[in-house]
Amino acid sequence: MNLIVEDWRLKLLAVGLAILMLGAVAFSQNPPTNGSLTVNLNYTMPPNLILINPPARTTVAYTGLADAISHVNTTNVTAFVDVTHAKPGPAVQLNIVAHTTLPPSQVSVQNPPPIAVDIDTLQVKELPVQVVARAAPGWSLTKQVAICPGTPNPNPCVVHFSGPTSWETNLTASVSYSAQVNVGTIDSPNQLIQLQNSNGVLDLTSCATVPCAQLDIPSASVHIEAAAGSTSSTVPLIDQPPSNPPPAGYRVTAVTITPATVIITGDQVVLGRIQAILLPPVDLSNRTSDATFQVAIPYRSGVTGNVANATVKYSISANPNVSPSP
Repeated sequence: MNLIVEDWRLKLLAVGLAILMLGAVAFSQNPPTNGSLTVNLNYTMPPNLILINPPARTTVAYTGLADAISHVNTTNVTAFVDVTHAKPGPAVQLNIVAHTTLPPSQVSVQNPPPIAVDIDTLQVKELPVQVVARAAPGWSLTKQVAICPGTPNPNPCVVHFSGPTSWETNLTASVSYSAQVNVGTIDSPNQLIQLQNSNGVLDLTSCATVPCAQLDIPSASVHIEAAAGSTSSTVPLIDQPPSNPPPAGYRVTAVTITPATVIITGDQVVLGRIQAILLPPVDLSNRTSDATFQVAIPYRSGVTGNVANATVKYSISANPNVSPSP
């Protein structure tokens, strides 16, 4: 008994030192470590909103003992963005929450910095599909229709675009027959439907939104009928007043249309009534500097032109007599 209690303080100190030395050796072999990992961003979306060009990935920083973080990978670290309580607007700030399925006592993750994302209202718009075709010299188009596959009423073809409301200004859907028409009847199946708005052609293949903007019907068949004995004439393209003018304090100083004229082909009587072609109006309500638009040229039924689209450039500058809106 005396052997146990004699010099007990020294013995207790020796035990403590031994434990500390053991911990130091273990700690040196498995030190705290940190790192980072690039992971996909997961968005929780409400049914009425859509994100435009949101980031697809983010970097998550983590810390932990060396043995534990050696198991960190994209299967056990995730990042989420909750959009359910956000409102539409430009550069809306959203928080990112990082999570790991590894034990929190072994690995901890840090939330990445917030992101700024353009948020728009998700809307479905019905669009009739137009046919863009050109008659060969000496021919005129008498009928051109798009036929939707698998629909109760395939003709005329109507599709539904689901995407940002801001993309739907002057939105049109069309299918093109590239070759010149020089026979009585042409049927061309499975032609890709192309979308175009005030800013040009919309490419839905890249999925630049969350959720992806889409068409319910991606392609349509084209039916064209033509007759020989047509004639051609050259007519100018003319812009219409904008559907909405520039903001207060700004004005349009010049309009340039390219091409300035087009060659139209069709029945001579019909062509005799066409002195010019009016282009669709565009929206300039958010434009305070020069703006360029690609617009579809609206040919009359039975008339074709040598160009499908026109480029309209509006030169916009501040009105010297009016103070621009803030």
